[in-house]
Amino acid sequence: MSRESILVVDDDDDILELVRYNLTKDNFVVTCAVTGDEAVAKLRVGSFDLIILDIMLPGLDGMEICRLLKNSKETALIPVIMLTAKTEEVDVVLGLELGADDYVTKPFSPRVLLSRIKAVLRRKRSKPQNDESILNTHDLTINPSRHEVRVKGKLVELTASEFSILQFLARRPGWVFTREQIIDSVKGTDYPVTDRSVDVQIVGLRKKLEESEDIIQTVRGVGYRFKE
Repeated sequence: MSRESILVVDDDDDILELVRYNLTKDNFVVTCAVTGDEAVAKLRVGSFDLIILDIMLPGLDGMEICRLLKNSKETALIPVIMLTAKTEEVDVVLGLELGADDYVTKPFSPRVLLSRIKAVLRRKRSKPQNDESILNTHDLTINPSRHEVRVKGKLVELTASEFSILQFLARRPGWVFTREQIIDSVKGTDYPVTDRSVDVQIVGLRKKLEESEDIIQTVRGVGYRFKE
């Protein structure tokens, strides 16, 4: 099996070396960047299985890099773990809503970070194959391999999280899911996110789906379902 490649982006040399040392010791191939612009340049020429991303960076900050990654077909499916000293809930929620797969705060334990990395990579590898097939339902066409959603043939731009939630619900029409079940299925059971994030994602989805917004139905007191 080929070694998995990780891009680590942080402007603190000591943290960069700590993460690089522990990941290399665990047999990962590690590439480092100290600015947002350097990270973007390395993403253009390299292929990575996961990105560890600080938020406060010179030039492009981590949030903007995450937004760029998740809105590009070429990089949308690369898992991102935010590694940052910003611990306010609003920062956590924003990072997750932009499509980050996990959020680790500084100071951190290298063993905990390594465990989080392996959990994210396991989820990526264990993604059901049938979720890669093109789905046509109602007026929607969902194409996972191209990370595209079309409504009546018109392309709709979704964030990575919006896309994952829509695909999860659309492949199970009529099934009612709680917010916790949606979080677990899309991000895994150890994903640190609040119920409010799911509601924000659903509101965003409905707005972008426009006249097809009613296909995502609210089940009062329970959660959401996709229209049969």
